[in-house]
Amino acid sequence: MPTIRATAQHAAVRCDADERQRLEQLCRTITRPALANERVQINSAGQVVLKLKTARRDGTTHIAMSPLEFMQRLAALVPRPRLYLIRFHGVLAPNAKLRALVVANGPEQATGKSELTATESGCTHSRPARISWARLHKRVFQLDIEHWPNCGGQLKIIAAILESAVIERILTHLGLQARAPPRVPARGDFEQAA
Repeated sequence: MPTIRATAQHAAVRCDADERQRLEQLCRTITRPALANERVQINSAGQVVLKLKTARRDGTTHIAMSPLEFMQRLAALVPRPRLYLIRFHGVLAPNAKLRALVVANGPEQATGKSELTATESGCTHSRPARISWARLHKRVFQLDIEHWPNCGGQLKIIAAILESAVIERILTHLGLQARAPPRVPARGDFEQAA
């Protein structure tokens, strides 16, 4: 029997597909809006009145604000794109000094090729922030451009030619086409033919 697994506020709640009562309760929990409709009203002055769940220390039970201010406060609740929704504090925080001692490092540690340890570099980050372009080529195209194919020796860039006239002369000398092919519209020809 299939098991439906949904995360309700990162609680990892699970229920079987035939447990309709629990499934409905789980769906209601994960689709709950940020504010209950019963707590939001518009007063006669055109202001949005928000009823608080519990009264504040000073006795405030309602907050009145303009519709624009209410929308600003609602927008502040929406997380930015590509933002982690789980926050870590203390030793697990991203820049904690002792994080390297608690959290296992990524693939470098498994292969035994750790570049620097936390004590050698003086910081807690032992991996580079980005993968080098050579490793990306190897991962995507299976081209090892860091090592010579015949002997396995290390390749390195000794010069970068940026002038187009020099590039054209070299390509012409090697018998290769010096100019890039013209750009073709992605769908223009197909749409005209149809």
